Amino acid sequence: MAKEETNIIEVKKKEFMFRGKSLDELKALEVREFAQYLKSRQRRAALRQFNEIEKFIARSQKKISKNKQVKTHSRDLVIVPKMVGMRISIHTGKVFEPIEITGNMLGHRLGEFALTRTKVKHGSAGVGATKGSKSKSKK
Repeated sequence: MAKEETNIIEVKKKEFMFRGKSLDELKALEVREFAQYLKSRQRRAALRQFNEIEKFIARSQKKISKNKQVKTHSRDLVIVPKMVGMRISIHTGKVFEPIEITGNMLGHRLGEFALTRTKVKHGSAGVGATKGSKSKSKK
């Protein structure tokens, strides 16, 4: 008998790329260097917030090393590669919503992922709220 060959298909997980750069290459860049790969509005914001972003990353890495939760009210910070993989709680105006930063979030702002307005869930109408419910309350 002839030797049977089995066709094994290797499935490789597609590596994350951002503007032709891998995540490891992007993490090696500083904030100002990474800003050159962003679109104009995000680039301007990242360059204006350069000091704030650097301070936030340093502060959050200290908290992560102490196993503390990173909470922030800064919804306008642009997400940079050094933040990828962090779990950050972003304030929605009422509560802190935990978010895990992924590569697809690069260039967006933190506030885009913690929605401030929720869907309204109306309950049943109270007694006297509608004309039909008035007659029920007079018993």
